[in-house]
Amino acid sequence: MTAECWAIGVDLGGTKIEVAAVDSQGRQYHRLRHPTNVKAGPAAIQGDIVAVVRDLSEKVGSTPVGMGIGVAGQIDPDEGLVRFAPNLGWRDVPLQKDLSEALGWPVVVTNDVRAATWGEWLHGAGQGCGDLICLFVGTGVGGGVVCGGNMLSGCNNTAGELGHIVIHTEGPSCTCGNRGCLEAFAGGWAIARQAREAISRDPSAGTYLLNSAGGQLDAVTAESVARSANAGDPLALRVIDRAAKALIAGAVSLVNAFNPCRFILGGGVVDGWPYLVGQIDQGIRQQALAAATRSLQVLPAKLKNSAGVVGAGSLAIRSFTK
Repeated sequence: MTAECWAIGVDLGGTKIEVAAVDSQGRQYHRLRHPTNVKAGPAAIQGDIVAVVRDLSEKVGSTPVGMGIGVAGQIDPDEGLVRFAPNLGWRDVPLQKDLSEALGWPVVVTNDVRAATWGEWLHGAGQGCGDLICLFVGTGVGGGVVCGGNMLSGCNNTAGELGHIVIHTEGPSCTCGNRGCLEAFAGGWAIARQAREAISRDPSAGTYLLNSAGGQLDAVTAESVARSANAGDPLALRVIDRAAKALIAGAVSLVNAFNPCRFILGGGVVDGWPYLVGQIDQGIRQQALAAATRSLQVLPAKLKNSAGVVGAGSLAIRSFTK
């Protein structure tokens, strides 16, 4: 690779820092991973990022056009300021300024899920499409909307909080403080909570699921629910079915509102229960406006856990080259 055609992509999460060299075709080179030491604070984490990306640049043997970084939080796009990142415990951290000064390269900072949407749009299941929605269902639920060939950012750069559309006004409490959000029904944390509650109500029905989690109720996770559902456990299947119905309700509203050509589904919950893509596709066809679904494709995400890194690097190339 040469300096004209590659950038560094960083996916900064609460447990790990993923880094890779990304070229203009979305290919990754020298992918590295480093644990996120949240307790050490912003300066220490930024120091780790600087060390890892310098190591990566040396492996490539040339200087990148810049660096893109996706962060799970609220970002000021003009200054690259991390307003609030709950998983990191950050408030008002000038990430773009600090990293750019430390590295001597231009840096662009974006939300982690929007970075993943960039990745899927430019180099994944959304490639070549100007109107799409990406919905990522993991621990939380988030996404991005591309409309008329432009990534929607919104007035204050918060567009894409798809997990916080309300699908039931009297539904369960959400981490955002509201009730009945899509995430409160279908996020990984919500699936785990629903499974634990179901086991507590009916221990005999929850035997298989509880055993799959080592017999510890607190150890029941969305992953263990998916494994049990794949094995045919009735309780786990009911929990997954409830999440699927919530996702269908949210997807129908999004399809009716934005009329995308492609609706792309990714994230750990979708990977764990791949039948979700077909279930949501069928639900959209049955419930959404016929005109909105006429040209619609419902597709699984292509880049899997690489979407954030590829998207961040691709955004840097797009931002810093003519």
